[in-house]
Amino acid sequence: MTLNIRALAAKCCYAVIDQGRSLNDELPKQQDKLIGKDKGLLQEICYGVLRYLPELENDVRGLMQKPLTGKQRVFHFLLLVGVYQIKYMRIPDHAAVSETVAATKVLKNNHMKALVNAVLRNFVRARDESAEQAETQQPDPIKFNHPGWFIKKLQAGYPEQWQNILTANQQRPPMWLRVNAQHHTSESYQALLAQADIDIAAVDPLSRAITLSKAIDVNKLPGFEQGWVSIQDAAAQQAARLLDCQPGDNVLDCCAAPGGKTCHILEQTPDIKAMTAIDIEASRLTRVEDNLARLNLSAQVIAADAAKTDWWSGELFDRILLDAPCSGTGVIRRHPDIKWLRKASDIDNLVLLQQQILANIWSLLKPGGTLLYATCSVLPQENAEQIKQFVAQTADAKLVSISEPQASAESIGWQILPDEKNMDGFYYAKLVKTH
Repeated sequence: MTLNIRALAAKCCYAVIDQGRSLNDELPKQQDKLIGKDKGLLQEICYGVLRYLPELENDVRGLMQKPLTGKQRVFHFLLLVGVYQIKYMRIPDHAAVSETVAATKVLKNNHMKALVNAVLRNFVRARDESAEQAETQQPDPIKFNHPGWFIKKLQAGYPEQWQNILTANQQRPPMWLRVNAQHHTSESYQALLAQADIDIAAVDPLSRAITLSKAIDVNKLPGFEQGWVSIQDAAAQQAARLLDCQPGDNVLDCCAAPGGKTCHILEQTPDIKAMTAIDIEASRLTRVEDNLARLNLSAQVIAADAAKTDWWSGELFDRILLDAPCSGTGVIRRHPDIKWLRKASDIDNLVLLQQQILANIWSLLKPGGTLLYATCSVLPQENAEQIKQFVAQTADAKLVSISEPQASAESIGWQILPDEKNMDGFYYAKLVKTH
């Protein structure tokens, strides 16, 4: 069975890069064919290839007379799988080469065996030389393993920090916990973790989110099945705190899937009047309902387009969380396929969609009500520039300062950059409807 792992990884990466499919969709399909630790090994290889794609392709390109195309294209990704193992994994070189070569049989093309073997063995011999060249001579997309268009946008938006952001995107993400306030305080749950010999790395002082020293199986967390705790990055956990729902509020979570923020709001404020969670993708709402069920919470879950009002009952909302559709460029460390699935042309389309949704959802907010705009993006177009334009064009919209340690007084909203306080990249802006 282990001989299949490299073949499955090649198929998975091929589906993402050449066919534009999501890693979240493709990886579980391939993992279902494996058992035990092999599932984790497959994930490690796929994530690694997608993190270091330009660098790996450059390595392979230098060892090939011509690129692999057509029916042989999957073997291009098999070569990337082999090179990634040699460069970045603890697998001995000879094992990485032999296991990857063996995958040619699983992929039903023994004719490729000699080529894969030759390329990988040549790479092992040339590795030190290529590493030295990579450090000194490579263009930015290869040096930083990000698409050129994205690097340029970061350079424009963050002239002093762009390299730090790119470096942070290449790191493995931490495991953050959200404690269900209906069962435990953060402090009492930390005591349960200590009793279970689960090490804590840090606690976010704002949200009281807990990050673990290393990721573990969720079923090892005390009370996970009983709904005592959930997995959610600390940046995403700021939403419920900033929205600050009050007893009796009518609340809308817009673009809610997979439901982490919906559940967090209900955990924090169980005596709100009603919670409505909408998302345009009906299939993703299953995750919302599953999360609500595990946590024993209830909300009205509706498949609806946030740019329209045909789903709306007519009752205005006191609080709205608009977790807007965005580029996802703040969570690349968790989803490395975003780098390759997202295109430069997508950004303008997303900005326009955000404008449409923001204007529509604003009409559903009560006078005196609060709307919290959120994205998991680092691009100013989707964040501060978007909100600045909306406030300028909307007479009854007032921007409320978010007085966090990381947010300067003159900033428009709060931009969290990747790895800031070990959090994902996120943006928040708080708006009040004045009349």
